[in-house]
Amino acid sequence: MIDQYVESASTYAGDIDNVILLILAIVGFWFLLAQAVFFGLIFKFKARPNVKAQYVSGEKPHEKRWVALPHYATLVFDVLIIVMAIKVWHEVKINLPEANSTVRVIAQQWAWTFVHPGPDNKLDTADDITTVDELHVELNKTYHFELTSRDVLHSFSVPVFRLKQDAIPGRIIKGWFKPTQTGQFDIQCTEICGIGHGIMPARIVIETEAAHRLWNQANAPKLADAAPTTPPTSAGGMP
Repeated sequence: MIDQYVESASTYAGDIDNVILLILAIVGFWFLLAQAVFFGLIFKFKARPNVKAQYVSGEKPHEKRWVALPHYATLVFDVLIIVMAIKVWHEVKINLPEANSTVRVIAQQWAWTFVHPGPDNKLDTADDITTVDELHVELNKTYHFELTSRDVLHSFSVPVFRLKQDAIPGRIIKGWFKPTQTGQFDIQCTEICGIGHGIMPARIVIETEAAHRLWNQANAPKLADAAPTTPPTSAGGMP
């Protein structure tokens, strides 16, 4: 239902949608019931000729049940929501699956910097690929991300993943996602971070294995060009 308005493109997006729909169903039911009772009582006890109004203190047992029974029922539904929410929270935020790859996400006023592991699939090596406002990932591969901020609080949000995580200066926060659909999708900062907050969009590009390999090869630094040259030596072997 939600993905009719915002596409779903990660393995846990459906679980988060289900919690939202559960809350909507429970809250919606009690809202409609409360409104029906409210307007029903208004019409039932509206002023009528020669009928004296009654003073109701709410202290009699049959009066208290109008509050007590909905209260207990609401507590039961609250427990159900909490149990479902904690289950999904643990799966998404706590129980990180083994990663196929790791990317680094750096927020700053007002842009995103992404560090990709390059063809060797290892961060902090010579073939790392750094991009601004564009993150490239591979379809059906589990990614860990290392999220940090260079200046103020930001929030890394990928709506199609149902992913939202605050970026805090001085901290590296880890999370994960597994893309399930190719395409280009929005990345947003959802924490007001200054006057340029509204111009801080980015995009995530989800590619097939072949397309992602070609992108890595085309954008990786040319290691041969970057390698230091060996100083010439004399005939005796001394520089």
